[in-house]
Amino acid sequence: MDGHHEQTILDLIAETGSARTATLARHLDVSGETVRRALSRLAARGLVTKTHGGVHLRERASEPSFAQRMQRNPDAKRRIARAVARLVPDGTTLFIDIGSTSAYVAQALHHRRDLLVVTNALAVAHALTGRNNNRVFMAGGELRAHDGGAFGAEAMSFVAQFQIDLAILSVAAIHAETGFLVQDLREAEFNRMVMARAHSVIVAADAQKFDRIAPIKIAETSAFARLVTDAAPPQAITAMLQTAGVALTLA
Repeated sequence: MDGHHEQTILDLIAETGSARTATLARHLDVSGETVRRALSRLAARGLVTKTHGGVHLRERASEPSFAQRMQRNPDAKRRIARAVARLVPDGTTLFIDIGSTSAYVAQALHHRRDLLVVTNALAVAHALTGRNNNRVFMAGGELRAHDGGAFGAEAMSFVAQFQIDLAILSVAAIHAETGFLVQDLREAEFNRMVMARAHSVIVAADAQKFDRIAPIKIAETSAFARLVTDAAPPQAITAMLQTAGVALTLA
C-alpha cells in the first residue's frame, strides 16, 4: 500500500475522526492486514492513533495563537511575502487566506493599488482596507478564536460569489508523497471552493513546512500553479513539484 492509499485512509477518517479497520479494507479492496500495516506507518508518522479494531486521528494540542505563529520564522515569511507581492499586479482580484504567512503577504501588498481583495482572515482585511483605492470583502460568520478566520456556511457562500484572478493560500505541511496538507477539514473544504473560483493558485509557505505531517490533503498538487518559499525544497519535494507542473519561486 503506497502513500496514495495512506492518504485515502486519512481522507476517509478526517470527517468523523475515526474508522474501523474492516471498513477501510472493504473501501480500499485490500486485506485487513494490509490496512493494519498502513495504519502502523501512519501512527509512526504521528498522524493517527491505533485502537482495537480501528483507528482515530491523533488529537492535536490546542492551536497556537495567531500572534505566536506570526513570530515563527518572521524574516523568512517577510521575504516570501515580498516575492508574492511582486506576482500581484495593480488591479488584481485576489483571495488571501488565514495563515500567518498570508498576513505578511497582505502587509507586503501595501503599495499595490486598486486591488479587489476577498478574504476570510481578519488580519488580512485589517491590513488592506482603506489603502490605495483597494476594495476589501470580508467573509462573514463566526471567527475562530485562535486566528480570526471565518469558515462557516456563510463564509463559503459569500466567497463563492467572486471570480478570483489569484488565490494565495498557506499550508501546514508539504510532503513529497501527498503534496500540500492542512490540519483542519474545514480549511481544506474552504480552500477547495476558493480554488474552483480562481484562475491561478499560489502557495506561500516557509521551508519549515517541508516534510512536516498533517492529515488532510487540499487537492491534487497539479491544481496549484506556484510555490513561493524561502529555501530550496528537499530533492523529493522538488521532483514532486516538477512532475505536477508547479513553478517554484525562492525568496
